Amino acid sequence: MNKAERVFNFSAGPSMLPLEVMELAAEQLTNYNGCGMSVMEMSHRSKEFEEIIHTAESNLREIMNIPYNYKILFLQGGATLQFSMIPINLLRNSKKADYIVTGSWAKKAAAEAKKFGQINIVASSEESNFTYIPEVKREDFTPDADYVHITLNNTIYGTKFTNIPDTGEKPLVSDLSSCILSEELNVSKFGLIYAGAQKNIGPSGVTVVIIREDLLGHAPKDTPVYLDYKIHADNESMYNTPPTFGIYMAGEVFKNIKKLGGVSAIEKMNKEKAMKLYECIDRSSLYSCPVEVKDRSWMNVVFVTGNEALDKKFTAESKAAGLYNLGGHRSIGGMRASIYNAMPMAGVDALIDFMKKFEAENL
Repeated sequence: MNKAERVFNFSAGPSMLPLEVMELAAEQLTNYNGCGMSVMEMSHRSKEFEEIIHTAESNLREIMNIPYNYKILFLQGGATLQFSMIPINLLRNSKKADYIVTGSWAKKAAAEAKKFGQINIVASSEESNFTYIPEVKREDFTPDADYVHITLNNTIYGTKFTNIPDTGEKPLVSDLSSCILSEELNVSKFGLIYAGAQKNIGPSGVTVVIIREDLLGHAPKDTPVYLDYKIHADNESMYNTPPTFGIYMAGEVFKNIKKLGGVSAIEKMNKEKAMKLYECIDRSSLYSCPVEVKDRSWMNVVFVTGNEALDKKFTAESKAAGLYNLGGHRSIGGMRASIYNAMPMAGVDALIDFMKKFEAENL
């Protein structure tokens, strides 16, 4: 398939990757930089792979401006494993934690954490089908909570935190799976950040954890070795064989972001894409977005026609037009356009053109 035959993939994940990165990976697939083997074949203890993972870490630290008192870990198990690793490692004093529930993944994270301690839901938007982000103040949090957890961007429901909660001295933990590297972020406001790779970083299989050093070393003695962050930090993410090819791809994405001007340049492009698409929805007589305007995600744009049969017709016809995976999550229906970093403006423009055509034909 050549470039002209590629579709615009609006999947919530795994999602589009930068074409330039994939073409480079294809070129190097069987012979990485003249070493005579693929990254998929080489030892994770080899000099070649050590350079790959250390360069990836260095570039991620640079583009996210990660302070040096934070460790960067490349793990496996997805964000779902982090739902357990976080309470195991961070419920270290009171065994209490506060969760703000703003979507399905935040709800699942809280449910998993309840297996390990007292988990308090300090705010939730579930009563409104997660169409907004609840406001919280510092005094709303449990005084002796070991940490506070949020999901910064909600992939299914199309919401995002526009203001980082003030948790005082309590470490703030956040799932950034669907928004990492999409806009500039002050990492020092967080104690721990985690993200599955398959939206803005690379192929599925890699999970990035960014953790402040003082939060390491608190896992109970009977913790399984793989679930202890300190083990991974001490072994530079190579206690066992890491997802080598995924880390290589992530590293190439980090290089690509640097080449494009860094996260600040990516943020500008993402805001332009999202605003253009929301403007189309808001001006429409057919489509509507159920999310409160102030809380709308830049990464996952949800919209509906108000007619389930028409929604299904939209997703079927859009696919025939080369616009793939626009169906909303099975739990809420409607449509969802995931416009992560690698989605070009041309893809958003093509979607808008289709939306206008579909509206003209179906009103």
